[in-house]
Amino acid sequence: MTAAGGTAAVVHVVLPNDIDDPATPSGGNSYDRRICAGLAASGWAVHEHAVRGTWPQPSMTERAELAGVLAALPDDALVLLDGLVASAVPEVLVPQSHRLRLVVLVHLPLGEEAVRSRAAEGETLAAAVAVITTSAWTRQRLIDLYALPADRVHVATPGSEQAPVAPGSATGSELLCVAAVAPHKGHDVLTSALSAVADLRWTCLCVGALDRDPDFVDRVRQQATTSGLQDRMHLVGPRTGVELDAAYAAADLLVLASRGETYGMVVTEALARGIPVLATATNGLPESLGHAPDGSLPGMLVPPDDPTALAGALRRWLDDAALRDQLRHSARGRRGTLTGWAVTSALVANVLACVPVTAGRSA
Repeated sequence: MTAAGGTAAVVHVVLPNDIDDPATPSGGNSYDRRICAGLAASGWAVHEHAVRGTWPQPSMTERAELAGVLAALPDDALVLLDGLVASAVPEVLVPQSHRLRLVVLVHLPLGEEAVRSRAAEGETLAAAVAVITTSAWTRQRLIDLYALPADRVHVATPGSEQAPVAPGSATGSELLCVAAVAPHKGHDVLTSALSAVADLRWTCLCVGALDRDPDFVDRVRQQATTSGLQDRMHLVGPRTGVELDAAYAAADLLVLASRGETYGMVVTEALARGIPVLATATNGLPESLGHAPDGSLPGMLVPPDDPTALAGALRRWLDDAALRDQLRHSARGRRGTLTGWAVTSALVANVLACVPVTAGRSA
């Protein structure tokens, strides 16, 4: 990617400070890192600014540090900001929008989880020259929440890397949940559902951060112990790299009991290995699950916050070998339809390239 005169197009990317912290893996951080790498690979000059802060609830000092980063950028600079940072601080972003070309990448609408955050997020997004979302559901939700012009809100769904097909076991008993243990991920619902199928053979490996809500983690552990699941449901903390790959390779079924999910990158990570998915039919999860080329679902969808429905789907999976074969066939078909991160990066690059050079300059 080059600008007029043959020089590389420049983008400044503002990221949370934990972008590369292996102790706090997240879909948002992974997405951001992939996009920065993809833009650089396609010829962009990418300048990263990882800003310290307890985002999206920064201190006054942390807000001031972000303001300092933006103030140091030249007029008309193109700036791509992670929404976790940008959407919480309109008092910092809006004044800079008159001289900088601000593009906000929204992984999770803050106003979706906390109504009190809507005014701030709406003000920030209204000041941006473009907004990029990670799913069609998120795009429409932002348009509905903030009456944003539809032509300024774009979609760049996460990519996935092809991986060896997980062989699966004869019994389908190896369940995997990849999600931070926090209320919105529904581990309490999952535990209730697992207790309802305790008469069947299964183990469930729960991979994900344990420090987001320690009180909730304690409640889930106590719930599992009370239900007699402490030796079958394992909360093992975050895993990355080869350890995460090994968890997927050993899995028969990915289970995600989320109460809300803008997309669900772990769904496509499982499908990239031909692993069927049992998830909730909420927000962007049906979009990430998608369909196999023959139109079949590569898994099952149940209502959110419904342990009875989740338990019923688990029982069908564990009891019915023909169903397992059918869903595995569909998941392997869906695997072939997934796009890579180069496609995602190209979508983001196209949005950035279409921002006029003078868009952020005050009149």
